[in-house]
Amino acid sequence: MNISNISLSRVFTACAILAAGTFFASASITPTEPNAELAIGAVAPLSDVKMTNVDGSAMSLVDAAGKNGLLVVFSCNTCPFVVGNGTKSDGWEGRYNETAAKAAAYGFGMVLINSNEAKRDNHDSMEAMQSHSKEQGYSMPYLMDSKHALADAFGALKTPHVYLLDQDMTLIYRGSLDDNVSDAAGVTSSYAMDAMEAASMGKPCEVSTTKAIGCSIKRVQ
Repeated sequence: MNISNISLSRVFTACAILAAGTFFASASITPTEPNAELAIGAVAPLSDVKMTNVDGSAMSLVDAAGKNGLLVVFSCNTCPFVVGNGTKSDGWEGRYNETAAKAAAYGFGMVLINSNEAKRDNHDSMEAMQSHSKEQGYSMPYLMDSKHALADAFGALKTPHVYLLDQDMTLIYRGSLDDNVSDAAGVTSSYAMDAMEAASMGKPCEVSTTKAIGCSIKRVQ
């Protein structure tokens, strides 16, 4: 092999090392992607993992469930689809307590989950969650999902994103709370309530999936 071939070989080797280093560096900073949305009929993952409630207690999905199951709502403190947008939209949050009361009547628990890990330093800190829960008079547990582990496992993407689990922690409905985020009085289809009512009578849900509409869950990068 002559000198020119040796030099060329070294260049190729150096380029290969540089390319490999760039690839692994890029791979190390790639954010974790959530799973695909939990499928209807699938058993809820991480249902026994304890999360911190705004009252300081530790609670899992299993702990929060009623005799017929659990309504899980991924929520937050600031998204307009949750809290509303002045006179333009009611937001869904104002219906949470009514939904929780209906859930209890149908034998379901209800829990709110805050997975906005990227906003823990301000709007979605535990202190902010506690304050928001008190201001809104939440009648249900409001849990912090550390590092959005539960949201990732469920494939939850929005606030709010609703998942209804039966007594076996099997998914029977997912999507939106109802069909009108802007006007509570204008709701014509109460998807989650209808699903709970049907399940409480041993019937299948007529509508088992709808599109979740809301802000993106703020995951860490």
